[in-house]
Amino acid sequence: MSECGIGLDIPPKKPAGLFGARHVQLMLMFGATISSFGMRAVLNVAIVAIISPHTREDAEFATYPEWSEKKNIILSSFFWGYICFQVFASQLAKNLGVKVIFAIAMSIASIFTILVPFFGEELGYGGVMACRVIQGAGQGFLLPCLHTLLSNWAPIAERAKFGGLVYAGQALGTVVAMPVTGAIADTRLGWPVSFYLYGGLGIVWVLCWIAFGHNTPADDKNISTAERKWIEYGLVQEDDVGQKHPTPWKSIFTSVPFYAILAAHCGQNWGFWTLLTETPTYMEKILKFSITKNSLLCALPYFVCWALNLVMSPIADMLIDKRYVSLIVSRKIFNSIGFFVPALALVGMTFVGSSNSQLAVGILVIAVGFNAGQFSGFNLNHIDISPTYAGTLISLTNTCGTAFSICAPLSVDLVKALTGYEEDQEELWKFIFYIAAGFYLITGIIFNLLASGDVQPWDKSDPTTKARRSIQKKMSVISVKYD
Repeated sequence: MSECGIGLDIPPKKPAGLFGARHVQLMLMFGATISSFGMRAVLNVAIVAIISPHTREDAEFATYPEWSEKKNIILSSFFWGYICFQVFASQLAKNLGVKVIFAIAMSIASIFTILVPFFGEELGYGGVMACRVIQGAGQGFLLPCLHTLLSNWAPIAERAKFGGLVYAGQALGTVVAMPVTGAIADTRLGWPVSFYLYGGLGIVWVLCWIAFGHNTPADDKNISTAERKWIEYGLVQEDDVGQKHPTPWKSIFTSVPFYAILAAHCGQNWGFWTLLTETPTYMEKILKFSITKNSLLCALPYFVCWALNLVMSPIADMLIDKRYVSLIVSRKIFNSIGFFVPALALVGMTFVGSSNSQLAVGILVIAVGFNAGQFSGFNLNHIDISPTYAGTLISLTNTCGTAFSICAPLSVDLVKALTGYEEDQEELWKFIFYIAAGFYLITGIIFNLLASGDVQPWDKSDPTTKARRSIQKKMSVISVKYD
């Protein structure tokens, strides 16, 4: 029986089985996120060893204590390249497909991770910065490619779970990289090995992606007919297979829901990268932890973030599936958890400091751990409001967000210049934590006020597609009715 008088198919049943072709792509996307964020996080711990004036007597590596004044600018250099090509990457992904460009971009990022020790030895800190800029340019393709793949492979019924698992690789990649880098830095071979390790891991991922990755279900020869139909109907995109839609730039830039996501992305990046880049220094200068213990404790908050995401993302899907709340209410609930809890925790940090190092670490765990809520919040809202242009939307919001990522570590130097405080003084860190908390609070409120869960009118103009979306919205989610 047709729906709306235009011959729409009855929604297909969710395919049986716990593991399908879409889960293979999920694993590959998860692996890309883990390896990418591992490559990013290595320097945040290694920099402590790189600029240390003290080394092992049997060390086979150099250190550069004269770089200490350049620490924050070195840490920010990754984002100089990261900010450059994201919009370009999203258009390539939308029009040409993800597979080839993703492989090339990740190869570049991996190779220049491996080259960091060599460039540092030959060219000084400028060489390290050059590697990080190029590495950032390669990783600028990461989120546009991932969002494009999620919009092609993740049905609405599994969107929070899929998106949450994929982006949980950010936390897990950091969790693994920090203690591993700290342990390696404390050995005879030292910090350079961590760059070889993670660059090599990236190369392994590229080989797996070339062998098993696919742009869409239609490109996968091994996918079952039932799974393909369910995915494509769930994404409401079969009417558009093979078509190229011009990007509606004017409509995007006049869309209020887009600006809600943009604000949230900027606030998230400021808070996240303040914590990621500065926590090792804070633990060394204020809490007085050694680099090995420092790296383990720095990783603990990100492990909790990863674990909480595994709990939150299925709950986010369940709330929508069971119709307890609408899609956008679910997004706002979890985004509020991801923003407001860290904001309160950062304010709490200003009252603790070195007077109780264990409590300080506990509060840091809360600040980073509960930030997992954003994976089921604004981070998926790009796909909610425009499945067709999800890669484009995240490239725009992440480009602006990257500017905040650049400024976050540099803000430490600015506060030092304005106040005269140094990194071993707790007063400096009070300013840093208050600023990050403010960004979380303000942008979280903006998202709650302005965000939408509806596919925007400018996403597609095909009447059949719009009708299917209307039916899908009334049903809430296909799998609930047909499981």
